[in-house]
Amino acid sequence: MSKPIAGSSWIRNLQRNKWIYVMIMPGLLFILIYKYIPMYGLIISFQNYRPYKGIMGSDFVGFEHFQRLFTSPDFWMIFSNTLILFGLQLLIFFPIPIILALMLNELRSEKYKRGIQTLIYLPHFMSWVIVVSISFVIFTVDGGLINGALESMGFQRINFLLSESWFRPMYILQVIWREAGWGTIIFLAAIAGVDPQLYEAAKMDGANRLRQMFSITLPSIKPVIVVLLILKIGDVLELGFEHVYLLLNATNRQVAEIFDTYVYVSGILQGQFSYSTAVGFFKGFVGLILVMGANWLAKKYGEEGIY
Repeated sequence: MSKPIAGSSWIRNLQRNKWIYVMIMPGLLFILIYKYIPMYGLIISFQNYRPYKGIMGSDFVGFEHFQRLFTSPDFWMIFSNTLILFGLQLLIFFPIPIILALMLNELRSEKYKRGIQTLIYLPHFMSWVIVVSISFVIFTVDGGLINGALESMGFQRINFLLSESWFRPMYILQVIWREAGWGTIIFLAAIAGVDPQLYEAAKMDGANRLRQMFSITLPSIKPVIVVLLILKIGDVLELGFEHVYLLLNATNRQVAEIFDTYVYVSGILQGQFSYSTAVGFFKGFVGLILVMGANWLAKKYGEEGIY
């Protein structure tokens, strides 16, 4: 009896699911080209990189740039600002899409439900330039809607845009307004996959809508919440450049400067390519450690995790 040819099962699987592999190929190519191939450039974080010498010709300096980062007088300011903004996203923003999804799921009118979904999805398609521009029109001292209302009620005007104390509230409110509705998509899809028979059984036992939400809906989507939480923790130092940079100015820098804006200023504007690459390397390394740690904790407590 002849033995099956090695790898024949893999070939049959490839032939049987060839169109599935064709569909995922663009995503794989995107990840390969924009995520993995550029990692070769991390070498320059250990070099005194000079563009005219290239990567292979630049001098090796070891951990000099990392030492400079950790001893920089701005490091702890940038690190604390990044952690605080991330903490605001995690504690305030992250639960809001879950709450919105649960509320939308309770609506019985599909027409009304779809109308609300459309309204809360729309801000996601606006760029941060538009979002910050709208905020400028609303909160500016000269002719702003909020300051006009405050003045009409006898209060003094508040310079929201240049105030250190108002930067973080404005930042998190803008994130919520733009992204909360879009974030409900995944949770609504998870809720749609819950077995309807569970709700029918709960009704027969006398459970009201609120009890069904806490006893059936939330436990059923908990694995999705855990996975998204793990991925969110991995972005602890990746808050995004554009949004913060548009809000950043000389008067609020002490609370607004984060790693992304710091990399832009030191790497692009000042031409310190090796140093800014070292900062990016540090951000990625911290994110990797946190993802692995959060995944380990999730598995320890009986959740699926991401791998």
